[in-house]
Amino acid sequence: MTSLSAQTRAVLRHPNLLFFISARFLATLAAQIQVVAVGWQMYDITGDPLDLGLIGLSQFIPFVTLILPAGHAADHHNRSRIVTSCYFTNAVCALALLLITLGGMQSVWPVFIAMMLLGAARAFSMPAAQSVLPNLVPVDSFKRAVALNSSSLQFANIIGPAVGGVLYLAGPSVVYASVMVLALAAALLMFQIRGATEQSNLTREPLSMENLLSGLKFVRSRPIVFGAISLDLFAVLFGGATALLPMFASDILHAGPAGLGLLRTAPGIGAAACGLLLALSPISRHVGPWMFGGVAVFGVATIVFGLSTNFYLSMLALIVLGAADMVSVYVRHLLVQLDTPDFIRGRVSAVASVFIGASNEFGDFESGLMAKWWGAVRAVVIGGVATLVVTGLWARLFPVLWKMQTFPEKK
Repeated sequence: MTSLSAQTRAVLRHPNLLFFISARFLATLAAQIQVVAVGWQMYDITGDPLDLGLIGLSQFIPFVTLILPAGHAADHHNRSRIVTSCYFTNAVCALALLLITLGGMQSVWPVFIAMMLLGAARAFSMPAAQSVLPNLVPVDSFKRAVALNSSSLQFANIIGPAVGGVLYLAGPSVVYASVMVLALAAALLMFQIRGATEQSNLTREPLSMENLLSGLKFVRSRPIVFGAISLDLFAVLFGGATALLPMFASDILHAGPAGLGLLRTAPGIGAAACGLLLALSPISRHVGPWMFGGVAVFGVATIVFGLSTNFYLSMLALIVLGAADMVSVYVRHLLVQLDTPDFIRGRVSAVASVFIGASNEFGDFESGLMAKWWGAVRAVVIGGVATLVVTGLWARLFPVLWKMQTFPEKK
């Protein structure tokens, strides 16, 4: 264990990686604080679960529209500068929400517009951030760098919702002002990264339909990559319950905004603990079974959460859900990055981001719509069952992924 810890500390001696992890930590912290405020404020004003889904949809539409051009940009421009610009845009969105709140929210549509701008920024930041990480550390340190980065993001997921819930007690304007400061700090840290973009990334190619679709063609030609990211798409699309947490906290668990913050924190607790274990002891064998197992446990935990009427049991289910999700995310991220050449990594990451974005933002909309039709409990339980069905189906459709024993060598 001492040797493993020493290896992990050695990874953190790379300055660019420290700037990168710190910036993403602050940006994720800001996002998690903000999502508590937006969700609670919206549900408090309208009382309509569909509006919770529309928050996700308003981010998904610009995200899915811009993600392929964003992937092209990540392969032909400085990736760290793209992320810096996106974090600055996040600060602008927080400022807009602050002004909307201070002016007295008469309509929910200005919030949706701000969320659309946030979705556009996320479209450009995801492929750029995912593509730049492999170039920040040597190949032999990459697995631990991924685990440390993922773990730091999950710590932000732990702290953010709890802080957001407490800050909301002082009013949503306090939340949005805090988010703006954190986003600006993240942009400043990301700006400090130097020399992290390889020469191949700086070549210029015309923005054509062929170039935009090249990432999709590459993914389709790699059964391992395609199977991994499509499994994540359908599993989280059906199994996502986080969009309905304001409804569960308010109407089922009667926990209030502070309880909502704790519920949003719970998946991050499980994911962060799992991420630290992966940083100390990365997965190196039985790669496929680990990934499918993580998704299956995610589905079971979703069902338990949906059926629970006890706050502590719900917290435990969400903790297990977060740990299981970390395993599948860790394996998927390594598979995509290691099996993709650097010159096309941005476009491939953009395709992966479409799948991830669809499962998150569109999954939020699907959850809100199902909750409006069937109620929150049925929507979550049916989603968890669907996740288990998808896991079994994907094991049959992608046997090469199911039977995969080791990670591929970096391209």
